[in-house]
Amino acid sequence: MDRRTFLTLASGVLALPLGAEAHQSDKAPHIGWLTSSVVHTRNVEAFRQGLRSLGYTEVSLEFRAAAGDMDRLPSLAADLLALGVDVFITDGGPAAFAAKRATATVPIVIGAIGGDLVRMGLIASLGHPGGNVTGFTISTGADLYGKRLELLRETMPTLSRVAIVWNPRNKDTLADLPTIETAARTLGLRVDVIGAQDVQEVERAFGRAIRNRAGAVLMVADAFFWGERGQLVTLAARQRLPAMYPEVEFVEVGGLMAYGPNVSDNFRRAAAYVDKILKGAKPGDLPVEQPSRFELVINLKTAKALGLTIPQSLLQRADQVIE
Repeated sequence: MDRRTFLTLASGVLALPLGAEAHQSDKAPHIGWLTSSVVHTRNVEAFRQGLRSLGYTEVSLEFRAAAGDMDRLPSLAADLLALGVDVFITDGGPAAFAAKRATATVPIVIGAIGGDLVRMGLIASLGHPGGNVTGFTISTGADLYGKRLELLRETMPTLSRVAIVWNPRNKDTLADLPTIETAARTLGLRVDVIGAQDVQEVERAFGRAIRNRAGAVLMVADAFFWGERGQLVTLAARQRLPAMYPEVEFVEVGGLMAYGPNVSDNFRRAAAYVDKILKGAKPGDLPVEQPSRFELVINLKTAKALGLTIPQSLLQRADQVIE
């Protein structure tokens, strides 16, 4: 996000084009947007589109972004709470936890999160979350990584070793690692699990993957990784490392391939939950929605640069092929 865009978003009330039926209210809804990464115009615009389709003409959005420094999240959540926001919008586990610790009463709608929300203690159950948290996940559990590994292996039939890169600051993914390792072993793949908390550590992780003779990388879903996807993709290209990513947006900026949901679409759908809450619904009564459709996206330009030939059978199954 450039400075001009950020200042526009942070300035207060956002005017939204008039929908079919304008939302009538005494005041513009006051929404706090909390992210562990940076504020992304794509997600914000998707959320705005969702609100526009519901007839909202004005929305007051306040943004707080930790830019990867998770220790800042509690104070940023407190800032938003002090402003009197009606609803929190968050991404990822760390931001959701910070918002939940800050308040037990202000509704929290998670736009995109990986992992098991029940296991993490954010909700009581998917069907009836209870409390003040609800929203949208970007996975159906760690088993999804098994599918990603299968696709990576289909792309590279001789692949024997994979580096699994995850963010240790994102504790909600820790419990997924054993399942990912088991899935890899089932496919006959040796794994090297490497933690990386910032871009510099990701660069070192990729270097370690090369030294350990890993033939490819599997990136574990993480809000900070998603926010820095452009740099991560560049680092992978610099090391000539084929990589499987958890979200399609990585491939749109040059990553090799991804199998997963569209994150921005989740934020568009989150607008409907915010609308229901503003009209009196309790977040604890709104079921957490899991993705029903996953997209396989392949970047042929990147494959060519890596000297890879993508099997025709895989290209035929892809939802999108970037050339």
